[in-house]
Amino acid sequence: MVQRVEKAVEILKNTGVRMTPQRHAILTYLLETMTHPTADEIYKALEGKFPNMSVATIYNNLRVFKDAGLVTELTYGDASSRFDANVEEDHYHAICSTCGAIRDFHFPYLRDAEVAASKDIGFKVTGHRMEVYGVCDSCQKNPH
Repeated sequence: MVQRVEKAVEILKNTGVRMTPQRHAILTYLLETMTHPTADEIYKALEGKFPNMSVATIYNNLRVFKDAGLVTELTYGDASSRFDANVEEDHYHAICSTCGAIRDFHFPYLRDAEVAASKDIGFKVTGHRMEVYGVCDSCQKNPH
């Protein structure tokens, strides 16, 4: 985990971003949790450590991380975005319709869809997205 944080810090420094304690804490939280948190969830997790930090600070830093390619913003049509720091490996999301938890899973064959679109119809693919919806293990075991 320490290596991922150090690598991310190096990427930010190389793009001219100054590393503040708050920025480092937000980045570390994102890389450690891997729970696809909202900005508000990040704020609540860090407010005890940084009582003067605002939600705006969180959003501003998430934008900086997004611009540097360190996080992906996930939007699902609701009011708040979630942020995914797992940008180094191809993965997809399973979303619990009961509690809203988002879990990563791997499905390598979906890349074949990009190749087919490119080959079969000459489409220049810039990316794709897939989500699976259902009920997670926790909610199955402990219905609300």
